[in-house]
Amino acid sequence: MRFSTEAARDDGLAAETIAAALEAGITVFDTAHAYGQGENDLGRGERLLARALTRAGARARTGAGTPRGARAGAPRRARVITKGGMTRPAGAWVPDGRAKAILRDCEASLTALDGVAIDLYLLHAPDPRTPWRTSLRALKRLLDEGLVPRVGLSNVNRGQLDDALEILPVAAIQVALSFQDDRALRAGLVERCEEVGIALIAHSPLGGPRRAGGLARHAALADAAASCAATAAELALAWLLQLSPEIVAIPGARRPETARSAARAAALMLAPETTAALHVPRPIRRAPSRRSDHASVVLVMGIPGAGKTRLAEEYRARGYLRLNRDERGGALRDLAEELERRLGQGTPRIVLDNTYLTRSARSYVVDAAARRGVPVRCVWLETPLAQAQVNLVERLLERFGVLPTPEQLRELARREPGALAPTQQMRALRELEPPSLDEGFATVEVMPFTRTPPVRRTRTGVFIAASALCAPGHEQALEQPGAETPYLVFDWIPHGAADALEPMVARVRATVGTGLVEAAFCPHGGGPPRCWCRPPLPGLPLAFARSHGIDLAGSVLIGTSAAHRTLARALGVRYKPA
Repeated sequence: MRFSTEAARDDGLAAETIAAALEAGITVFDTAHAYGQGENDLGRGERLLARALTRAGARARTGAGTPRGARAGAPRRARVITKGGMTRPAGAWVPDGRAKAILRDCEASLTALDGVAIDLYLLHAPDPRTPWRTSLRALKRLLDEGLVPRVGLSNVNRGQLDDALEILPVAAIQVALSFQDDRALRAGLVERCEEVGIALIAHSPLGGPRRAGGLARHAALADAAASCAATAAELALAWLLQLSPEIVAIPGARRPETARSAARAAALMLAPETTAALHVPRPIRRAPSRRSDHASVVLVMGIPGAGKTRLAEEYRARGYLRLNRDERGGALRDLAEELERRLGQGTPRIVLDNTYLTRSARSYVVDAAARRGVPVRCVWLETPLAQAQVNLVERLLERFGVLPTPEQLRELARREPGALAPTQQMRALRELEPPSLDEGFATVEVMPFTRTPPVRRTRTGVFIAASALCAPGHEQALEQPGAETPYLVFDWIPHGAADALEPMVARVRATVGTGLVEAAFCPHGGGPPRCWCRPPLPGLPLAFARSHGIDLAGSVLIGTSAAHRTLARALGVRYKPA
């Protein structure tokens, strides 16, 4: 990748490195259609690889007596992996899992590789904007039409892999895995690949460019490497390859000598005492523990705003010790260590309630409790995104009194737990892996969302989407419940002037003849929402309701779109189309 994406690119050095890798016995070469410096440089990595393989193959075959004039291709032992379904607008990395994009990228890769065969074609990453099964069916079409012989997936979790296995023959997955990053192990991906007999291609197997240089400073790794007459990087690769026969490592050599070093690593056989000295044991799936003293650990999980704190407090009132990173600081892994320490001291009942979205994050809790013989019960709050958004906004209003701006949210996120932007919450939803008994839980309880009824107020309100006031006959839609009824006109007007909605306010006043009428709009620009005030996010109506003591249950929202209807449902108000 870096031979194609970095500014200081050296095609000559790339060709030398690829040739050295071939001579050293390396057979797998990984590239992607997106490897280049942006959307105008797509396919550069594939073209570079094709030229280098062809030249290396020509030299090898000439030495073996290739007939003059015969077309020399890539060496037969080279197996090329490439990937599609990724775009590079302005140099960014944006997944595109639409069927037409996957087909287009595959055809472009075949052209860029110029006759060098694709051995394995991967979907570069799941696209959150495209249904997962749509992308999977598009991959299967590549197989059905004979464009590629094998397909696989990159940067997926176990649930996505399991969904794919129902639709197409997955030959391999590609995920991060290294001595310094065992999330794929803890997520059950290595285990699942072994079960179904597919390859796991470990990208960043030395920890990535930023961490690879620090391997030699890892004392246990450096000592083990010295005992094997190897480098720390070679030992880290050997450790990885010996985790499972299904693992293939792609270390991303950028010089001939590092390619040769990677090949040497494949020949290293580590003794059990050497791997034990590295203190990176492979997680073992244990049956749920059943200790006789009725000790219990409860792990509450859900997206931000799901209601985990409220439920954890209920457990605390029943005598459970609460372990929460927001209160104690540190990392989730630190909480697991504290859990094991407390269980060892005899604390019988403990509840944990941070955002344990992934199998990997949850595995530390399950493993720590298992070492103490204590079962873990998982409680999954299945709160819809819209309701979790309401919860987060209410939390912000209660804490700060007003809706923070995007700039304030960024600052608050550094010191205030739960002060999240909408994009952070949505990202958490995309990362969520539903819990499963095969993670080692004794039970998994799914709790559907129910909102606690608020304190009843006598004052109701009317929320009016500005677009509703442009609809013919909107006057009939406006409610006229009483002289004290507050009205809010709301909209999204990027960079709008402060009085942008005043004509709409005047129109409402003229129609209802009385009552308090205010306006509020989101002034922030386009793109992913960075604030909570951009409709259909619930910030503006909730802030208005809080400032005027409005009972949402008796209020009404007048709108013109499905988004307005969804907002009304999330707020618990009656929806009335204009």
